[in-house]
Amino acid sequence: MNMINTEFLDMNFKERLVTLRKKKGLTQQELAELIDVHVIQVHRYEAGTTQPTFEVIRKLAVALNISADELIFDKNERGPDEELKLQFEAVSKFPPEEKKTVKEVLDGLILKHEAKRWATSYKT
Repeated sequence: MNMINTEFLDMNFKERLVTLRKKKGLTQQELAELIDVHVIQVHRYEAGTTQPTFEVIRKLAVALNISADELIFDKNERGPDEELKLQFEAVSKFPPEEKKTVKEVLDGLILKHEAKRWATSYKT
């Protein structure tokens, strides 16, 4: 997967799509054929007048050789916040069994949080 500069990540979806298509040397017609949509749809995506479906986003990511996250999310919109980055970096160096334990603990905490959130929203 290619490394993308931060300038690219400051663009919105339609700008990222145009930039990536041109970087690959593709015309709108060629991209449309790769993702199995009409060229008018690609034009609409790039103009920002319509948004692609999840299936089309997946096809775009494959055709452009990037992750769907890089295509649709802004810089810092995904990933851990600054407070947790160092902890996650440290955990990434753990042996597999310890990583599994950390994942299980996090899964439990996430489920607990979601259950509380659902219980609160159900009451209101």
